[in-house]
Amino acid sequence: MNFLAYAMGGGSGGAGGQGGGFGAFIPLILMFAIFYFLLIRPQQKKAKQHKEMISAIKKGDRVVSSGGLHGTVTGVTDEVVTMEIAPKVRVKVSRGSIAGVTRKDTPSGPNG
Repeated sequence: MNFLAYAMGGGSGGAGGQGGGFGAFIPLILMFAIFYFLLIRPQQKKAKQHKEMISAIKKGDRVVSSGGLHGTVTGVTDEVVTMEIAPKVRVKVSRGSIAGVTRKDTPSGPNG
């Protein structure tokens, strides 16, 4: 029965595995720093570049929407971009749905 008494007694020294106050937060701080530099910061940088790209769209740019439509910008307002996807076929898409600019200020030729 002595083994039961030893099992219930918290060990010698009295500390029983309790760490220091600040020492327990070091792994959490380190994890947050890793998440910041590997996940949060690159995502913010990409969002900033996308916002700048969208604000720089002007008439004549060739763009791709997030739905996959390729076209030439024929009109721009604060919220809507009108793009021509085929001769005399124009669609309106919101500015936020523009995924990228393929070419800037290139006239649409017979193949484009």
